[in-house]
Amino acid sequence: MAAKTITIAQQKGGAGKTTIAAQLGVAFALSGHRVGLVDIDPQGSLAMWHSVRRQLVDEAGGGIVFLQASGWRLSTELDRMKRDVDLILVDSPPHAETDVRIAVRGGDLILVPMQPTPLDLWATQPTLDMARKEKTPALVVFNRTPARGKLVDAVRQKILQAEMPVADTVLGNRVAFAASLMEGKGVLESNPRHTATREIKALAAEIIAKLGL
Repeated sequence: MAAKTITIAQQKGGAGKTTIAAQLGVAFALSGHRVGLVDIDPQGSLAMWHSVRRQLVDEAGGGIVFLQASGWRLSTELDRMKRDVDLILVDSPPHAETDVRIAVRGGDLILVPMQPTPLDLWATQPTLDMARKEKTPALVVFNRTPARGKLVDAVRQKILQAEMPVADTVLGNRVAFAASLMEGKGVLESNPRHTATREIKALAAEIIAKLGL
C-alpha cells in the first residue's frame, strides 16, 4: 500500500502545527506504523525536536524517519520517503508559500489546527481554499482549546455554518503536550495516562479512519 501523506497547514502562526506533527508522529509510530516526518518550515522547530529525540530517546529517532526539505527538492524527497514509510506528516510554515502549495497538492489529508478564536477562524479559510483548489481533503482540528464555554461553542457553530470539515476530537490547552516535547518525546511516551494522551490517541484514530488505513 502506498504511503499516505498528512500535511499540517495553517496560515496563522502559533496554531500548534509542530506540536501536532510531533505528537501524531509518536502516536502513529507506537501503533505500529512506519512514520516519516518532514519539516518544510524555515524555523525548523520540528527538526530541533527530532534532534533532541535522537539524543535523549533513541539515536534512530525512536522509529521515526526525519527529513528537512524545501523548494524544488520537496516533491522528489516526498516521493522517495514514501518507499520506506506508511505515513508521512509534513509540518509547514505559517504562510502560503510555494512549498506549502506543493505539500498540500501532494497530501492525502490536510490538517488545519486552529485555536477557537475569531482570529484563528478567519485565518483558517485561506488554507481550506488552497486545499479545495488542489482537490485535497481537509480537516480542521481545535487545538489549545480551553474548557468549554460560550466562545468555544460560538466558534464551532460558525465552522459548522460555513460547512468547514471539523474533527470530532478536540485537543485541550494542556502543558503535557509541550512538556513531552522538551524530552524529545510524545505525550504517549512521557505521560501515558494523561488526558492529553487520550486526546492525541483519539485524533490519530480519527485520522486513520478518514484515510481508510
